[in-house]
Amino acid sequence: MSSQVTSSEKYDVTLGKLGARLDISRTENEANVAIVEHTLPPHTLAAPLHRHSREDEVSYVLEGEMTVLADDELTTVPAEESVVKGRGIWHTFWNAGDEPLRFLEIIAPGEFSEFFDEISRIYPLDPADEEALARFAEICERYAFEADLESIPKLCEKHGLQI
Repeated sequence: MSSQVTSSEKYDVTLGKLGARLDISRTENEANVAIVEHTLPPHTLAAPLHRHSREDEVSYVLEGEMTVLADDELTTVPAEESVVKGRGIWHTFWNAGDEPLRFLEIIAPGEFSEFFDEISRIYPLDPADEEALARFAEICERYAFEADLESIPKLCEKHGLQI
């Protein structure tokens, strides 16, 4: 039987405007799957273009509508539907609508769920803060996560988004 999670393993953080709350820790089940509940206000980009090399993410939209850009293809995911953001694929997502977005992110394997808590400790990321950028790079490397920070202004301008 898997071990029970202590309260210190759970988190409820905000990364910019993306809310992240760990609902199910990977240590709570033998499948090593984690579930994170995310929130995002209207007209807001959640993250730069990025890709994972070790995990898949399945997003199940609870409220609102999610727009996903994956491999240069846009998909709109309404409430009560889901989308897979597979490993190795450059992707990002945002809330293009007028209502708040709330969704569950199922992460398998679940180690990446711990990324949000770690990154929250250096947010907001100041591009002039070399120490914070070095820490961000170290965290990304440890999780085999690549992020294209230069994609943020381009995405915001093209899609009328804020960060």
